[in-house]
Amino acid sequence: MLDYTILKLVWWLLVCVLLIGFAVMDGHDMGVGALLPFVGKTDDERRVLLNTVGPHWEGNQVWFITAGGAIFAAWPLVYATAFSGFYFALMAVLWALFFRPVGFEYRSKMADARWRTAWDWGLFVGGAVPALVFGVAIGNVITGVPFHFEDSMMPVYTGSFWALFTPFALLCGVASLSLLLFHGANYLQLRTEGVLAERARTAALMFGLVLVLVFSLGGVLAAGMQGYQITSSVVPGAAVSPVGKTVVMQAGAWMNNYHAHPWTWALPALAYAGIVLGLLAARQRKPGLAFIGSGLACAGVILTAGAAIFPFVLPSSSNPGHSLTVWDCVSSQRTLNIMFWVALVMTPIVLAYTSWAYRVMRGKVTLAQVQAHGKALY
Repeated sequence: MLDYTILKLVWWLLVCVLLIGFAVMDGHDMGVGALLPFVGKTDDERRVLLNTVGPHWEGNQVWFITAGGAIFAAWPLVYATAFSGFYFALMAVLWALFFRPVGFEYRSKMADARWRTAWDWGLFVGGAVPALVFGVAIGNVITGVPFHFEDSMMPVYTGSFWALFTPFALLCGVASLSLLLFHGANYLQLRTEGVLAERARTAALMFGLVLVLVFSLGGVLAAGMQGYQITSSVVPGAAVSPVGKTVVMQAGAWMNNYHAHPWTWALPALAYAGIVLGLLAARQRKPGLAFIGSGLACAGVILTAGAAIFPFVLPSSSNPGHSLTVWDCVSSQRTLNIMFWVALVMTPIVLAYTSWAYRVMRGKVTLAQVQAHGKALY
């Protein structure tokens, strides 16, 4: 059995990998959905866009489901606390996601223009709302969530739904939405041609610039805000209670890891490098390179936030000592060990299958194909 400290760190990394996988794979699907009513001007054009992601979106959504399952199994206290505090926000995400499977399956069942337009906007909601809310959730994690534990270890959320939408959280929401729109637009450049590819290119350039601005502003604000720091001793390899530590709030504390470990500056550098690569490649009409760039940006943005708040996973603004960290929110050593070996076997299989599926379905989706195959496509 692996060392408990190592397992705690490994599962922090694995959760990061799953979130990156979700942002890269399902993120471009959501970006395409959010761009659908704007990049596609006619019914046939929108069908082209839908068929670029149609064969893959269900498989890509597995990353989201797996990330949720991993948090439930590896970090049960985080799952319980976050799903209690963010209940209505997460329900809004689920309600928005309902439009995706129904929209894909039923949009083209009728030729009525009003029917199809309604589902197009439903797919827009299914792409844009989750992207925005996920960013808002990350913003709340960075600023702290108002919760505490009772004597029975029952988490109690003391905030409200509307309190989640602070200016900083909304800024993070805009960053998340612009990131996935940037990524989705680059994917559309890669899979379409002609006027559709040009509209997608314009969208990629626009949202890439927005992303640079909001990511930079968010970094400046996070560097100066009240962060969290553990001041009591920590025993990483022990099974400890999340309420047995001392945590203080200090201005600029979220920069401590970057000051203590200079190599972590490579993470925001990766985000900026990915954005710049995506923008330059889009400008030069190199969609494959642009898609790689926005994928790197997804990884860099997520890792930048993760490195800043480590070892915190869910800080508490109302009782900092009850904040959840990598060391005290985890399952037992045996559970983490079993899950580790399962992940070690299954993750390469998922990656191999996903790579094969994209290889088989590679190439451009054209108006001629959609018009020729009729009901055989979305």
